[in-house]
Amino acid sequence: MTGSHNAVDVIRTKRDGGRLSDDQIDWVIDGYTRGVVADEQMSALAMAILLNGMDGAETARWTRAMVHSGDRLDLGGVTRPTVDKHSTGGVGDKITLPLAPLVAACGAAVPQLSGRGLGHTGGTLDKLESIPGWRAALSPDEIRDQLNSVGAVICAPTDGLAPADKKLYALRDVTGTVESVPLIAGSIMGKKLAEGVDALVLDVKSGSGAFMKSDADARALAEALVGIGAQQGLRTSALLTDMNTPLGRTVGNAIEVAESVEVLQGGGPADVVALTVELAREMLRLVGIDVEGAADPAAVLASGRAYETWARMIRAQGGDPDAPLPTAAHRHEVAAPEGGTVLRMDAYQVGIAAWRLGAGRARKEDSVSAGAGVRLLASLGEQVAPGQPLFELYTDNPDLVPAALAALEGSVEIGVPQADSTSAPQLVKDVIRTTAD
Repeated sequence: MTGSHNAVDVIRTKRDGGRLSDDQIDWVIDGYTRGVVADEQMSALAMAILLNGMDGAETARWTRAMVHSGDRLDLGGVTRPTVDKHSTGGVGDKITLPLAPLVAACGAAVPQLSGRGLGHTGGTLDKLESIPGWRAALSPDEIRDQLNSVGAVICAPTDGLAPADKKLYALRDVTGTVESVPLIAGSIMGKKLAEGVDALVLDVKSGSGAFMKSDADARALAEALVGIGAQQGLRTSALLTDMNTPLGRTVGNAIEVAESVEVLQGGGPADVVALTVELAREMLRLVGIDVEGAADPAAVLASGRAYETWARMIRAQGGDPDAPLPTAAHRHEVAAPEGGTVLRMDAYQVGIAAWRLGAGRARKEDSVSAGAGVRLLASLGEQVAPGQPLFELYTDNPDLVPAALAALEGSVEIGVPQADSTSAPQLVKDVIRTTAD
């Protein structure tokens, strides 16, 4: 890497619609990681990228520089094929919890490095931390040992993994540059490539409760992510899934864990089961495991074998899978104002309500309430009577209920369905794969 660059020239190149060279990208990411490039300079570059974009080769090089800014997780000693899943976030998106042990029970190893929630989208680590004794922080050696002994681990990213992304992510959040597809793609894939897995499946959501509201934007992001994976030699595919309606019947932390356990024990909501199985099939396909025989995810899930792996995974991280989960001190029911069929239930509004009850955080340093959240007592296509409960709200602080009720105002549409309407959205809209898959 040459030292002949300076931040202002790099900014001007992208400001004027030019293409950043590999050397410019390597230099600016390395310089930002070391503090040579200042926050205000990286802010200007991020805005220029948001406005003028980056082509596929630039985005791939940006991602590569993110990976090389820190350490990579060495999974060389893991005896099974390794595969991970990343979701772009949603409401009631508890899929990682049943998915990781399910895929492990089918023969792969799943090193699921997860994050915490912010705003209306929940965080996997927040949910699991409602289990007494469970810990998120593991060393690389502990991750490798658990992958060999159990087959699945869900934990926080290890120190030193893609440090440039950690700095840039916080900067984008306060400079209005979060929405840039190249920067989103570089952030997601930088972290995932640093994990060192054999394959990656992406769950890219669209709808009111998703980061990408439109199908077109979600597809553009999915194609960018899969393209980066292909260029970096990582087997990658993406499912485009619906997030207009919350997943399952629970939105929160402990209540989502309880629902995930139901799924792992052969029950649970049909949409959570369906998406878990679809993602599991794709993950196993990418690492060459036949899903038609003993490793059929639907059969393994129904058999309870995935639950056995879950219990071993929780115990391996200090948790007690049999311990009672935290419950909120206060409950409040929300009744249907009229009778009819539930035609719409807005995921974003339900997510905001759960957040306002204490299940989420406004800033990264905020704490969350394990017992807070929203339970859906009716779902799309169901008939409800006037006064029938639609939601049950949980919180430790009853003063938070009015704000949650305000968020839910107008979130449900009840009426008479049209003759050509469908009661449930298409959960998986498409699958994006490279030609090599």
